[in-house]
Amino acid sequence: MTIVAVLAWIAGAIDLISGVLLFFLLPVQSVVDQFGGTGALMTSAIGSVILGLIVVIVAGGLLKGNFAARLVITVVEVLSIIGSLFLAWAYYGDRPEVVGEWIGIVVSLVVLILLWSRKASAFFSR
Repeated sequence: MTIVAVLAWIAGAIDLISGVLLFFLLPVQSVVDQFGGTGALMTSAIGSVILGLIVVIVAGGLLKGNFAARLVITVVEVLSIIGSLFLAWAYYGDRPEVVGEWIGIVVSLVVLILLWSRKASAFFSR
């Protein structure tokens, strides 16, 4: 479970960094246009930061076998994957930010797979 918690923290950190980077892209008109306006870009940035904070805060509960933490992380990681797919699409092109989104998706998928593995289920059912 330690590996899953650490990977969850990494996934949360990636979401936080992605959200902060979006704030720095507000002055770039081409990015704002790709998002459909400043409001959509701000919403994506804030959403990414909130998801990242939730994961970073709740991931410690995984180490204690807290089933609620497992469910919260699952829901947030699914939302993170959906958000990262949207951001990867919005960044479409040769922007370096796209690589970070795909890394975030992979890390989130690994967290979900490990979190719902047979060993993890046994850990949370004790």
